[in-house]
Amino acid sequence: MGLRDRKKLETRQRISDEATLLFVTRGFDAVTVAEIAEAANVSKMTVFNYFPRKEDMFFDRLPEARDLLLTAIDGRADGVSPVGAIRELALDLLQQDHPLGGAGDHRQFWRTILASPTLRARMRESVEELEDLLTSVLLTAAPESGPTRARWSAALIMAALRTTRQVAAQRILAGEDPELVTAEQPALVNELFDGVERALDAVGAG
Repeated sequence: MGLRDRKKLETRQRISDEATLLFVTRGFDAVTVAEIAEAANVSKMTVFNYFPRKEDMFFDRLPEARDLLLTAIDGRADGVSPVGAIRELALDLLQQDHPLGGAGDHRQFWRTILASPTLRARMRESVEELEDLLTSVLLTAAPESGPTRARWSAALIMAALRTTRQVAAQRILAGEDPELVTAEQPALVNELFDGVERALDAVGAG
């Protein structure tokens, strides 16, 4: 990565970090873009150049999520199904304690979302966007399966990924030990993806 690209990445990260700090401290809807720009020492125009929507400063890892899904499917080993590749990705993210893995102590993150209808709506929208992306990728990977099966597969995969995050969030927000929740997440991932594969096999058999 060249110097110019590194500086752009650093600026994007600084804007996101300052915005997130303000959001979790004061609430998403109480913070203005002007305040974020001032905290990040950039202009409002610069903020919008990196983040066209205010809520995308909070969900700043969405592009990374898209890239991870694409890489997992496109780079899967011979004999590994797309569903199997996403399962491996989910388990790997948990092992790395990656923020996109859905575990760890992220209570402030979830509380900020729950307190903001705008963030909740954007989160639902992002799930739909990822499902559309997965549908397209799965259809490209196995065109013989047809668009209906690709859509069905994508919906099941996203349901499994969403459930792992929701279960972790609910348990941690209820006061359970984040380390215990994280340790038990791989078993949940495998249980859910076993269900996805059984459902797809049943449709195929039908």
